[in-house]
Amino acid sequence: MVIGGNAAGMSAASQARKRRGPDDLEIVVFERGHFTSYSSCGIPYWVGGVVNGPQALVTRAPQTFRDEYAIDVRLGREVTGIDLGRREVVVGDTRERFDQLVYAPGATPVRPDWAGGDIAGVFGVQTLDDGAALTGWLERPLTHAVVVGGGYIGVEMAEALVRRGLVVTLVEKLPEPMSTVDPDMGALVREAIIGLGIDVLTGVTVTALEEQDGRVRAVVTDAGPLPADVVVLGLGVRPNSDLARAAGLPVGRTGGVLTDLRMRVTDGVWAAGDCVETVHRVSGRPVYVPLGTHANKQGRVAGINIGGGYATFPGVVGTAVTKVCDLEVGRTGLLERDAEAAGFSFVTATVRSTNRAGYFPGAEKMAIKLIAERKTGLLLGAQIVGRNEAAKRVDALAIALWHGSTVEEMTALDLGYAPPYAPVWDPVLIAARKAAEAVEADQR
Repeated sequence: MVIGGNAAGMSAASQARKRRGPDDLEIVVFERGHFTSYSSCGIPYWVGGVVNGPQALVTRAPQTFRDEYAIDVRLGREVTGIDLGRREVVVGDTRERFDQLVYAPGATPVRPDWAGGDIAGVFGVQTLDDGAALTGWLERPLTHAVVVGGGYIGVEMAEALVRRGLVVTLVEKLPEPMSTVDPDMGALVREAIIGLGIDVLTGVTVTALEEQDGRVRAVVTDAGPLPADVVVLGLGVRPNSDLARAAGLPVGRTGGVLTDLRMRVTDGVWAAGDCVETVHRVSGRPVYVPLGTHANKQGRVAGINIGGGYATFPGVVGTAVTKVCDLEVGRTGLLERDAEAAGFSFVTATVRSTNRAGYFPGAEKMAIKLIAERKTGLLLGAQIVGRNEAAKRVDALAIALWHGSTVEEMTALDLGYAPPYAPVWDPVLIAARKAAEAVEADQR
């Protein structure tokens, strides 16, 4: 039995089915929404009119799982309780028995107290049903939009709403948006957002909403009110672990469900996706990193093990990329504040280079920042902000991080070179060399 029909849940179900036939294993999936196996990350692009939705964002439809995988997918059915003693879940007025349970209900958008109540026009964006509700609201004659929170979803939704022709204000309580990078790199993101015509208010806290006739009319902040016909919450998400906690399953300090390396919670119970806590391979600390990449991998691991195979999920290094108009942002590993919290002593190096040979048409500037452990030079983290072909360079840095490379070792990486794709000294190599020099200078 699977609770949750998106990335982790359906990956687990599919992998289990590959190893055990319908006569050997019955698989039932309960999904409270109306879609399976879809891209939540694509919702801002749907809202902005870049891609069609919602069906274009669905990888496999429920009927495909039923017909081709013999998986009984039940939509619009929300599990409201788990009885581990009786090996049953509560669905509406019925109880359904299980032998093996996969807990994969995903995450829940953070919704502060001031956003509570039944005020129309206020949206979190996590599921395709959320996206459908928002796009439906945007069919009305609207003028002003306020996005609260300057993380990945916040900046992507701000751009999407500008594309819809609205006057958009982005409100972030921290000094810079995109807190997934260090503030000096976040300042570059802020400049790009402003360049889109978005009013960016940083260091500002939202305190309340004003309504009229049951719908939102303004967002109240400590810097004054902001007119709003629609409000989008980009305050991040939290693990949807309430059912697990109520059932007595272990929950970690991040709020995510605790599993072992095989994604097992306890005998016959597994968990995967945006509801679980994992470990950061650099700091060794528990972290909560809700991304579709991890959800699919974790679900696959759980399904392999349920099917009788053996697989593990070894943790994460926190790699992520996003796009704001033509600006690309990538990060992997620890930020400065993360490195400090983990007890590392470190040096940093930031370089500015170009994505292609400087003389080649289309050469664009980019900034790369590396964080390395003092004394050893071990790479701890990296961030990139730039344009064409900037963000995916973070993959090379993520691989170096995954395998415990030092910045000195990275200066010899054999990266691809041709003028249309990179300068003769790739920005990654330049950053590694500067970081290695910083480590060496610190040791004198």
